[in-house]
Amino acid sequence: MPDLMPDRPRSLLAIVELGGYPNLTPLYRRLGFELEVVNSQRKAQAALKRRVPDVVVAEYNFQSDFRDRTSNLETLMARLQRNPEVKVICFYQPEHGHKLAVLTGRFPVFEAIPFPVDPGRVEAALRRALN
Repeated sequence: MPDLMPDRPRSLLAIVELGGYPNLTPLYRRLGFELEVVNSQRKAQAALKRRVPDVVVAEYNFQSDFRDRTSNLETLMARLQRNPEVKVICFYQPEHGHKLAVLTGRFPVFEAIPFPVDPGRVEAALRRALN
């Protein structure tokens, strides 16, 4: 039986591009999320065409070599502007916090969690997202 008893099944899209943090799938399931895991932004875009989740968990990967954007999340966040109810939780490298701040100035991020990712902090953020 899940920890949380929502009125309807809650869905979560996890975008794991680089990883480097604990497998959070058991946590997501324990909290009662219907889960979809993808390994690229391209697959995330396809997933969003099929279903808009309640929560998206993704990595913020700063890349200075992009021509028209600075990270992997801009396209995702632009698409999610159509669905402001979706809560985005992102993991980021602390040394890129200043670049993430630029992104969060343009797009709403529900919670930004620095590496090393603490599963307890992720759980707390997910519980807040469901309220």
